[in-house]
Amino acid sequence: MNSADTSTTEHEIEISVVPKISQIGQVDWDACACPEVADGGPPHDPFTTYRFLSALEDSGSVGAGTGWQPQYLMARMGEHVIGVAPLYAKSHSQGEYIFDHNWAHAYERAGGRYYPKLQIAVPHTPATGRRFLVHPDFAQAGFGALVQGAVQLAQNNGVSSVHVTFCTQAEAEIGADMGLMPRATQQFHWLNNGYAYFDGFLATMSSRKRKNIRKERAQAQRFGGDIVVLSGDQIEPEHWDAFWVFYQDTGARKWGTPYLTRAFFDHAQQSLRDDMVLVLARRDGQWVAGALNFVGRDVLYGRYWGCIEHHPCLHFELCYYQAIDVAIARGLGRVEAGAQGQHKLARGYLPTQTHSLHWVADEGFANAIGDYLVAEREAVEEEIEILTDYGPFKRVDVEEQE
Repeated sequence: MNSADTSTTEHEIEISVVPKISQIGQVDWDACACPEVADGGPPHDPFTTYRFLSALEDSGSVGAGTGWQPQYLMARMGEHVIGVAPLYAKSHSQGEYIFDHNWAHAYERAGGRYYPKLQIAVPHTPATGRRFLVHPDFAQAGFGALVQGAVQLAQNNGVSSVHVTFCTQAEAEIGADMGLMPRATQQFHWLNNGYAYFDGFLATMSSRKRKNIRKERAQAQRFGGDIVVLSGDQIEPEHWDAFWVFYQDTGARKWGTPYLTRAFFDHAQQSLRDDMVLVLARRDGQWVAGALNFVGRDVLYGRYWGCIEHHPCLHFELCYYQAIDVAIARGLGRVEAGAQGQHKLARGYLPTQTHSLHWVADEGFANAIGDYLVAEREAVEEEIEILTDYGPFKRVDVEEQE
């Protein structure tokens, strides 16, 4: 897509399309994506940082042949970059986790061409975070200019739709006021209510659920080896060699082919070690299973899991319980354990609403989708209420008999 065809100016803000994030540069990108790191701490969201998105691009995990073609939006006011957005031209709907396959089928059955579409998202990453990355000094103007720029890009190129997935609730509300269609979905998140240790968390659960978790953890620990938790400089190339084997197995079973390339983990070793926690299981001197987490300022994001040996409850231990241990130890407020999975509810992860925004060029199709989204949102809200009510925690109005 040609940025010369899509540049627009509103209130002296120029919007352009950039095919490589390096053409924007780390300083300008991160000044919009994670200005909070100026205090020396980690970013709120590691996935929209320059180092993560450039690792995807430089490793070939996005780009030619992947169905994720970078079309980064950049907003300038004079010489200053005041906003950016991770935008991609998509030739399929894989790696998004907020599904629109049915929309695509209906659109094409009606004679339209759904792909390519435009996606403002972090590829292969169902984690909530800002998607319109605006410098804090230009929040309102920059946000509006980026939204307008994305829609204008779609219109100028005859693209069917624009989708903004796993945005924040605030972005969803502002985007809806600007005419985009909001969508509500759900994930399961663990919330840290000031726990000092894992047993403090267990104490809040019903007796039956508490006993079940203790049983699962004990069973997992009997797999015949040891579990190690690595971060920062503790993570070495040999660990990525092992994890790549695990990741390939999971990718082949879930998606047919892994989304990330082997080179991504080499880039991770170089520039992302401090953003990650790698939990590995070792038996008889061999790594047999692992789970990869990313670390934000107040959130631990569970991302990938895989194994070459199957042991009872080891998946729950490495992905869910070890993540809770890490979050408690680091004082993090939340664990996001990835997309889907009602089995997480029994393990202390509660249903949480997630958000996206959508724009569709065809007015009739947009109206039909809008009606569907209203009904879907009501269903999601009802399901969250029901699941929360049947959650694993003690009821405050009932005295539990131990």
